[in-house]
Amino acid sequence: MTNAPVAPGSGRQIQTLDTLTAEQEHAVRALLAEAAQTDGQQAVSEQGRLQLRGERREGVQHFLISVGSTLTGYAQLEAVDPVEAPAAELVVHPSHRGQGHGRALGSALLAASGRRLRVWAHGGHAAARHLAQVLGLAMFRELRQLRRPLAPLDIPEPVYPEGVTVRAFVPGQDDAAWLAVNAAAFAHHPEQGSMTQRDLDDRKAEAWFDPKGFFLAVRDAGTDSGPEGEIVGFHWTKVHADEQLGEVYVVGIRPDAQGGGLGKALTATGLRHLAAEGLPTAMLYVDADNTAAVTVYERLGFTTHEVDLMYRSES
Repeated sequence: MTNAPVAPGSGRQIQTLDTLTAEQEHAVRALLAEAAQTDGQQAVSEQGRLQLRGERREGVQHFLISVGSTLTGYAQLEAVDPVEAPAAELVVHPSHRGQGHGRALGSALLAASGRRLRVWAHGGHAAARHLAQVLGLAMFRELRQLRRPLAPLDIPEPVYPEGVTVRAFVPGQDDAAWLAVNAAAFAHHPEQGSMTQRDLDDRKAEAWFDPKGFFLAVRDAGTDSGPEGEIVGFHWTKVHADEQLGEVYVVGIRPDAQGGGLGKALTATGLRHLAAEGLPTAMLYVDADNTAAVTVYERLGFTTHEVDLMYRSES
């Protein structure tokens, strides 16, 4: 842990921590909840929120900025990718904005990362764009949130390639095989492709986790690939109960199984499941430059709801 005074006379102080105490975690979660109430979306991703708890996680640091005993802002820095610059997320409490706390957190992140930094701005708000400009960061990635109604569900019946069937994920039994397929399917994607057993366990422990909505496409069950079949693709759905919103959480296809309509069929299976759960709307995230995926989802009736922007340092 390090403590760094910021701007003499301002009363601000930043703590840099490898782990949070239960009290600190509670304070950060309360800050995130109040910010989300004001902003309309979370300032810290699901992965970042999962990393608030538990023992130290390699490459993850927490930044708490306070004035006196009041927590006014939070940032998280994750430096786990061997190639990409460290990635960060930050938020300032709505009651303490416009006082330089965001800039102080951003400067601390730049210093900690050696000025090799990527920062998410969820929702792409004007204040976040301004802060990025002040910090000398340039926008280089756009992540779109798409949505579509689930009633009526006017999509074709899913058609799977010959020899491929669909079953639900079995926790414990399918973990290792799924992680291998996920890594292969998202080798180009630093966040999703680097998921570990601990990351999977974190999600399985969440209240929303339901294996019935975690669909595996398997090939040649009962042959040399084993009685459960060889996983060649998957569609993991998620239900946001409070918002009555279903999510196409992750769709992944093993590289050697791509191009045969498997992704479209799995997506349709998941959407039918979410509709059967009585959810009125489905959402998903997709990179704006992934034109093939954007085209598939738009043909399935999805339209852009909001965008998240990622900025990075030029050095």
